[in-house]
Amino acid sequence: MERQLEEILTGIELMGNLSETAMAQARSRQEVLAKPTGALGELEEISIKLAGITGQVKNHMTKQAIAIFSADNGVVEEGVASAPQSVTLSQTINFTRRLTGVSSMAKYFDIDLLVVDVGVKLPIPEELYCPEMIEHQCSDVSCLQGLTKRIVNRRIGDGTKNLAKEPAMSRQEAIRAILTGAEAVEAIKRCGYDIFGVGEMGIGNTTTSACVLASLLNKKATEVVGRGGGLTDAGLARKLEIVDEAAAACASMDTIDILANVGGFDICAMVGAFLGAAYYKLPVVIDGYISAVAALAAYRLVPAVSHFMFGSHVSKEQGYVIAMDALGIKPYFNLGMRLGEGSGCPISFKIIETACAAMNGMATFDEGAIDADYLQEAKKGNFF
Repeated sequence: MERQLEEILTGIELMGNLSETAMAQARSRQEVLAKPTGALGELEEISIKLAGITGQVKNHMTKQAIAIFSADNGVVEEGVASAPQSVTLSQTINFTRRLTGVSSMAKYFDIDLLVVDVGVKLPIPEELYCPEMIEHQCSDVSCLQGLTKRIVNRRIGDGTKNLAKEPAMSRQEAIRAILTGAEAVEAIKRCGYDIFGVGEMGIGNTTTSACVLASLLNKKATEVVGRGGGLTDAGLARKLEIVDEAAAACASMDTIDILANVGGFDICAMVGAFLGAAYYKLPVVIDGYISAVAALAAYRLVPAVSHFMFGSHVSKEQGYVIAMDALGIKPYFNLGMRLGEGSGCPISFKIIETACAAMNGMATFDEGAIDADYLQEAKKGNFF
């Protein structure tokens, strides 16, 4: 498995650059569109980056999916979570019923979900599983749509071990989870999606995320720890203690060993999804805190992955800004959101679509020039 991961990392290093030619063409077009240069701000930068990814100046990001990775975390034994682990199970099932925050938005906007169980502790009913990620080749999105009411079984264990007492998982388990995330993106690519987002579900994963972030950036717990879903003062104190101890223990470790020792199956799979975005050349949207930490871990493995990443919302978790700053990726909006699940992705997709619409539909000053024939037709009332 380690060799398979190394092949992905090497492939990204060799082929993960953006098309400078397409970006230059997109930038040149933005400069001559019928508006002051830079008047559309970040929307212009989005369209230019998309051109670099696809090699085309004009793009359509209308086929959208969100990959959601679910897993439990043994560290909840330490009282660092405000909700029971049964919530991981119920929400994972409710993704497929379109009853959660992200899935209700996805239903409204006709966005498909790929829900993957990489280690939910409590048993998911067997009839809800679809054991294969995608069973056949296809030229459209029909096969992923068929998974909307199913959960892909990629279980590695019944949650991780308690990272406060022992490594959360083995290195091989971490790599297996990373490869699962990359496999999900391969399926998304094969089914013809234009863009996807990365979400998660796992009680206790703001603690694992804080441990990973503190370890990657040598930060104190007070800089990266928040209350998660609504932690008590006692729980917060214990969370701070665990994160500082984890960061100290991981001081000399590489990124994969950090993930194995203090991460979660969900975070590792998300790392793989971000790597997969670069490997399969797909734009990918970062959700909130946990998604941002996974994106940063992927970036630490191979920096070129950031070329394919787009932001969404500003998370209420204080470590989020630290992670995004380290990535050099900007969030696009701040609605005070702190749900997770990938809930920022549908909104970001619409912003990215808007950037495409402006690039594709706006005329240059020359293209939009009003000639005498047009005015004559208008005068006759032929346009109204």
